[in-house]
Amino acid sequence: MLRLTNVQVRYSGTILGLNGLSLNVPEGHIVALLGANGAGKSTTLKAVSGLLKSDGGQVTEGNVEFNGRSIMGLDPAAIVRLGMFQVMEGRRVFQHLSVEDNLRAGAHTRGRKTFAHDLEQVYGYFPRLKERRRGAAGYLSGGEQQMLAIGRALMARPRLIMLDEPSFGLAPLVVKEIFKIIQRINRESGTSVLLVEQNARVALRVASYAYVLASGHVILEGPPARLHDNTAMQDSYLGPRERRAA
Repeated sequence: MLRLTNVQVRYSGTILGLNGLSLNVPEGHIVALLGANGAGKSTTLKAVSGLLKSDGGQVTEGNVEFNGRSIMGLDPAAIVRLGMFQVMEGRRVFQHLSVEDNLRAGAHTRGRKTFAHDLEQVYGYFPRLKERRRGAAGYLSGGEQQMLAIGRALMARPRLIMLDEPSFGLAPLVVKEIFKIIQRINRESGTSVLLVEQNARVALRVASYAYVLASGHVILEGPPARLHDNTAMQDSYLGPRERRAA
């Protein structure tokens, strides 16, 4: 569904953000993108979603394809209409708007014909959002705001959701709940997921394939079982406790 081929990204014309990055996201799969801070994970998502320009970045080499079509040079709204939606790190909900108005904003690129149906589907995944639908999003907990950010993405009816650090700043029990919902969305709707995470343990529990980035390029890749058995992966990202449990 999504293919990046030898993608290079530069910021301000000189700073290298990605250096020959290639990866694939098959239809209906959850693919994890792992790595330390500064490895190029968020830059990868922005190279796909068209949001690089807002940070002064540009794809200078390579190609990004969605469903066999190059999306290089398309603006973010056009990419959303094609069927992709990026959930930014830090949730970024419209705090002064109600929960339901936030969800309504997610559907702005589509007609209103199926709005009510899609809204109930989102509330089915996130019952707490329905309970708080009239309240301001700024009063939600961090976990609820993450649920709202994912629900807003679903309102665009994406074929691919890109999630940037959905576990960031959340308690372990909330992270567990959100990742169960991500799996459910993938299983029930067939929506593909490209998941950027520093929490390698939780990401590998839900992904069918993973890439590990460093300095803007892939240094390891494979199914979770293979990565669990990789010594470098264990030492750098999983730690000794995870090694014994694997």
